[in-house]
Amino acid sequence: MSKIRHVVLTVKDYGEVKLELDGNAAPLTVDNFVKLAESGFYDGLTFHRIIDGFMIQGGDPEGTGYGGSDENIKGEFRANGVDNPISHEAGVISMARSSDPDSASSQFFITVADATFLDGQYAAFGRVTDGFDSVRLIARDARPIDGNGTVPKKDQPVIESVRVID
Repeated sequence: MSKIRHVVLTVKDYGEVKLELDGNAAPLTVDNFVKLAESGFYDGLTFHRIIDGFMIQGGDPEGTGYGGSDENIKGEFRANGVDNPISHEAGVISMARSSDPDSASSQFFITVADATFLDGQYAAFGRVTDGFDSVRLIARDARPIDGNGTVPKKDQPVIESVRVID
């Protein structure tokens, strides 16, 4: 049985980004993301870390890169003993984490360009199916204040909602 889910991420001033989540490749990650989305966790959060030509990262309730939800999940990637076939090509959604392989919580990122050097190290769990132009525009418009992609709070694009549609 396929465990494919679809979500619509709406970003203020940028519109909708439609995502297909692959629960066959990363079931714990997809279940966690869907649970958080259905609870409204992501509504009103921001993209706090943006590096044009690489990725946009959001899902932190603090907007600093240090926050998360109440629980962490196992990292579903090769270096952590999980066979995950999704490659970090442009438009892939993946979980952010600290150096601890099982520290993923609520933060995620969407690649703006191919980033296959992340394969086997991060839990990719889906891809953009529509609205990738919005993702690229968010990355282009960002004005990070350092090489790590930190965006000042007042300039962070706001995630209005993440809706699970099936």
